[in-house]
Amino acid sequence: LALLDEHQLRFNKNETAQKLWAAILKTFGGNEATKKTKKNLLKQQYGNFKVEGLETLEQTFNRLQVIVSHLEFMDIEIEKDDLNQKFLNSLPPEWLMHTIVWRNRSDLDTMSLDDLYNHLK
Repeated sequence: LALLDEHQLRFNKNETAQKLWAAILKTFGGNEATKKTKKNLLKQQYGNFKVEGLETLEQTFNRLQVIVSHLEFMDIEIEKDDLNQKFLNSLPPEWLMHTIVWRNRSDLDTMSLDDLYNHLK
């Protein structure tokens, strides 16, 4: 964990890693209203997720992974099947045949998004 010099003096009085982490979360984590706003924004980003312009499969996957990671950090979990369906539905029309085949697979609800991506690439 790296703190900018301007913040280090504020945290140097914390004697243990646990106290330091608690102080960092208190300072940068935001209050409950801020957290709720962040959660709602992330849910909206996830709900509206789709390929952007001429984005590659890898770029689409990476962008979705960032949103999902932030959701998980905020204690919001997404079922594997929902996540995989979201990824497949976000792909551009040229992926239509692949998405039809993959949407009908019986193991889509147990497959990780990483596995799905690796099969598609």
